Amino acid sequence: MAKGLCPPFDAQAYREGHLTPVYFGSALNNFGVRELMRGVAELAPAPHPQPAQGTNGPRPISPEEPSVAGFVFKVQANIDPQHRARIAFVRISSGRFQRGMKLRNIRTGRLMSVQAPVFFLARERNLAEEAWPGDIIGIPNHGSLRIGDTLTESEALRITGIPSFAPEILRRVKLDDPMKSKHLRHALEQLAEEGVTRVFKPLAGGDWIIGVVGALQLDVLTARLAAEYDLGTRLDGAPYQAARWLEADDRGELERFRDKNPSASAEDHDGVPVFLARNAWDLRTTIEEWPNIRFKATREQS
Repeated sequence: MAKGLCPPFDAQAYREGHLTPVYFGSALNNFGVRELMRGVAELAPAPHPQPAQGTNGPRPISPEEPSVAGFVFKVQANIDPQHRARIAFVRISSGRFQRGMKLRNIRTGRLMSVQAPVFFLARERNLAEEAWPGDIIGIPNHGSLRIGDTLTESEALRITGIPSFAPEILRRVKLDDPMKSKHLRHALEQLAEEGVTRVFKPLAGGDWIIGVVGALQLDVLTARLAAEYDLGTRLDGAPYQAARWLEADDRGELERFRDKNPSASAEDHDGVPVFLARNAWDLRTTIEEWPNIRFKATREQS
């Protein structure tokens, strides 16, 4: 049935992102695991050049370059409930990484000594003594690394092309205990830095607005707030249906927009201005009325 319903495998279409190979098996029963691993080894593309922005303009980072460069594509908080440390997942883009080497975070300009990088295999963690382009290492940290950060051994390069998407579902966060508002702010900002949940603070005051792409993420959010931060919350409907990041060449234009639309203006956890639209008509007419402002549905992680 699978062979009859599915198109034949085409390696070129797979590499271009038009086709996905599917394997049938069961890890629990140890059926098909070897075939899956062999398929990953044979079909997965080799590391390719990463787009980056250097001091002299755009230039790709080649996997063959000797200097180490990598980027943070995921952050996971509270992997160990006994500690508040976070793990930043870094994909190596070039060079030979060795444990203990010093890398510079381009966003902050700070050097960091990577003493305890780890490889993950299911629930196991092993020290990563070295890593090569294409490898993913986990770096424990206490908030110094964020999604989109570039780590380099020498040249000041920022890897680009890591997007953040506007949410499709918006909700107000209500606390069971209003005395824990500062604790809630810390928890929401930490979860937002993982890149899954968007968090907005209305400029006119009021409850935090959270945004997600899928409804299941709402259940995950409330469960994590309760289990990891001891916060009882409920999610109420928000009077908004869309969120857009705001950009303008003239900073004064943004200030004028916010003065004219105080109830629809907010900031995300990075302090970037955001427009909260009541519905599609509100978004469309606002875009038409403010042609010098760019309303962005995606934003570069940086």
